[in-house]
Amino acid sequence: MTLKPDDLKHITTRTLGNYQERAEIFREGTRDHDVSQNIAALLRALAGPDGETPPRVILDLGCGPGRDLQAFTKLGHRAIGLDGTPRFVEMAKADSGCEVWHQDFLHLQLPDGYFDGIFANAVLFHVPKQELPRVLGELFAALKPGGALFTSNPRGENDEGWKGERYGSWHDWPAWQALLTQAGFAEVTHYYRPEGLPREEQPWLASVWRRPVVV
Repeated sequence: MTLKPDDLKHITTRTLGNYQERAEIFREGTRDHDVSQNIAALLRALAGPDGETPPRVILDLGCGPGRDLQAFTKLGHRAIGLDGTPRFVEMAKADSGCEVWHQDFLHLQLPDGYFDGIFANAVLFHVPKQELPRVLGELFAALKPGGALFTSNPRGENDEGWKGERYGSWHDWPAWQALLTQAGFAEVTHYYRPEGLPREEQPWLASVWRRPVVV
């Protein structure tokens, strides 16, 4: 399936429109979600030789209402948010006090080699599969050499389409691993969530990747 520019525009407009309409409901429904395991996984990849993680510049990609921006800030890092939903941008700025950029995933304008880490928690599955190599390449370029990318997505059978008013693509581990490797990333680790449950009760695939340092 090849998506044309008008298809991609429709996917973006409809998906973001649903988040815009349900922004308050989404904020209340996700306010207490515990993603500390995911935050810790990224920060471990950004730790220094002593095992401690000094202040880092972290992009919260698809930051939503700003919950995780607040978490990174409290831990001493400089967090910058990015979201395509105008209401989420407003919420995130107000709730976190952080800088928040209004950009959608298919039209990113990121500075090269700027971020120590990128936190993409439950967001990249909204990118159509045909666009993922380009988007991942842009994230790779936005990281400093040695920087790390965290991703978490609902896993699936490498299909894509509409789920209600939101578009998604669902990947299994081999397919996701291939996409990130082809984009130039080196794998750090991967795991399934929620932790401590049988695999069939772990719908989320989380992974950490590094932009290699070229010597």
